[in-house]
Amino acid sequence: MQRPTNKPIIEGEIADYYFEDNGILVSLSKTPKRTVENISRNVALVKKITGNKSVPLLIYLCKSPVPDKATQKFSTEQLPQIYKAMAMVSKPGLAAFIMKLLFKFRKPPIPMKSFTDDNEAKEWLKQYI
Repeated sequence: MQRPTNKPIIEGEIADYYFEDNGILVSLSKTPKRTVENISRNVALVKKITGNKSVPLLIYLCKSPVPDKATQKFSTEQLPQIYKAMAMVSKPGLAAFIMKLLFKFRKPPIPMKSFTDDNEAKEWLKQYI
């Protein structure tokens, strides 16, 4: 994934963000271990970016340490507050691993799908704009 040079990028602790012209929020994931604290700060950042509106998210995943159970639970609870749907783009296997880790015992709280092709991910997200 190439960082765009023609769009403002909002830098965060665990991800950088920018909006596509169609209203999809793009997240460029970073490697720090997720904690309740940095997820809380990230949720506040996303709410600020979106004007406290729920938006479709295209996230480019990267490898990062596995978060503890409290962080996994907290993260899952926060998703519907900030996102309408989430398309995860990664190398094969990474998104599936994250989905299994976070949603082992229950269905995801928002529509989620993993992709290896970002154009397919964008097409899927268009229904949530």
